[in-house]
Amino acid sequence: MKRKIFTILLAALMVLGVASISLAADKHFEGIRVVFFPGGSPGGPFAGVVYRGALAAEKDLGCKVEYVWSDWNPDKMIAQFKDAVARRPDAICIMGHPGVVAFAPLVDEARRKGIIVTSGNTGLPAIEEKYKADGFGYVGQELYPSGVNLAKGAAQRAGLKRGDRAMVWGLIAQETRGLRSKGCVDALEEMGIKVDYIEISDSINADASLGTPVFTGYVSANPDVKLIITDHGALTATAETYMRTSRKRPGDIYIAGFDLSAATVDAVKKGYVGVVLDQQPWLQGYLPILQVCLAKKYGFSGLHIDTGAALIDKSNIDFVAPLAQKGIR
Repeated sequence: MKRKIFTILLAALMVLGVASISLAADKHFEGIRVVFFPGGSPGGPFAGVVYRGALAAEKDLGCKVEYVWSDWNPDKMIAQFKDAVARRPDAICIMGHPGVVAFAPLVDEARRKGIIVTSGNTGLPAIEEKYKADGFGYVGQELYPSGVNLAKGAAQRAGLKRGDRAMVWGLIAQETRGLRSKGCVDALEEMGIKVDYIEISDSINADASLGTPVFTGYVSANPDVKLIITDHGALTATAETYMRTSRKRPGDIYIAGFDLSAATVDAVKKGYVGVVLDQQPWLQGYLPILQVCLAKKYGFSGLHIDTGAALIDKSNIDFVAPLAQKGIR
């Protein structure tokens, strides 16, 4: 009897073993090596969501992914891209913040070595056009229209009129990434609103908490400001801290920004942040990896996917709040 039970158990283990091998074999893209840039730093409110999307893709697809963190620093991204090319992976998923001029010769070199490249979060249109047939795509929002969309939505919700003052805190100095900030400024000025623009420094770009004195100093010097737009997910997530430190109550200044996070959801519910444009960064992690795997194995051309359109405020925050807590939205 014991021998019979042992035989049954052994047979069951063999079946389970075969099943696990079969499941592993079902991973379509095993053996493909990808270098992926989440953009910021580990644990950052935006980059962390991008990273979780990429992790899900790695698990689902079976490819091997190496993650490279850049603190949102364009110069660092370029240096890291050169290092990644030297390691000769099958594909590299970049963020396009350094711009076309900086990236173009480096992508040319990567392609000469047979490495597939694609971009997320910030597009590189000229490079995408050149290498679309070789798998270069884009996953992210359309930057300039997103800036216009948020600025118009925020101004309307804040009840701004001609002659009112607003501040945009952004990244216009970055060739392509800055188009979103420019869209915000242009839309507000077209509405007759006085716009003060402040460039996000490299240090604040890497650590949003360092922006507190900039915010408090500006608000103190401009007590008539009615709207502030933060063109950076980490700054938006820190808006409640900025307001509290400035001794401002919810709604004293209408704050608008980009990108959901758990902290931003909380700030929206409390009234410190009025409206957010959600560019769905989880997709900016998942889809570029799927993109390059499809290009590597099947020769598919680059996909151009717009992930940013929805404006989130108190009227619809409850639906996305649980997903933000999980790091999905």
